[in-house]
Amino acid sequence: MRNIIVTEYLTLDGVFEEPGHWSFDYFNDEAMLYKRDELFSSDVQLLGRVTYEGFAKAWPTMPDTGDFGERMNSMPKYVVSTTLTHAEWQNTTIISKNVVEEIQKLKEQAGQHILVAGSGKLVQTLMNHDLVDEYRFMVHPVVLGSGKRLFPEGTEQCKLTLVETKSFKTGIVVLHYQPV
Repeated sequence: MRNIIVTEYLTLDGVFEEPGHWSFDYFNDEAMLYKRDELFSSDVQLLGRVTYEGFAKAWPTMPDTGDFGERMNSMPKYVVSTTLTHAEWQNTTIISKNVVEEIQKLKEQAGQHILVAGSGKLVQTLMNHDLVDEYRFMVHPVVLGSGKRLFPEGTEQCKLTLVETKSFKTGIVVLHYQPV
């Protein structure tokens, strides 16, 4: 059985929207190695439509990405969307109906982790159905003051247990949590 790993870039005030605008100043070789190890311990990506569209636009055309980019482009991707009808990015399957049941089927298959990045609405659905096995938050030492938060007001309480921490020289702290 696979585990669903939710991996997010967050600011200190909980914003996860558009990390390309605020995270690059803190990204270094330590962070790259962490993200590489995370990607290579997974064999499926599960994405919401907005995150999928951003990734699908960037990754296939990004130069000099090496084995990381090859892995991003070649691994199976499942995008949850009720509006997307065609997926251009290779190895992509659209899940538009029976979302929870289809994701549960993915979890029940043998394989490595299922990696979920960004995808706020999808993360809420996964949380609400107790499908997340681990959260990995890369907390960046920046406060934006506004922006879309991963856990918006009204999110139901979810107790977590801290299972691992890492810190990088740039001030990023990675927090691994599992649901209680």
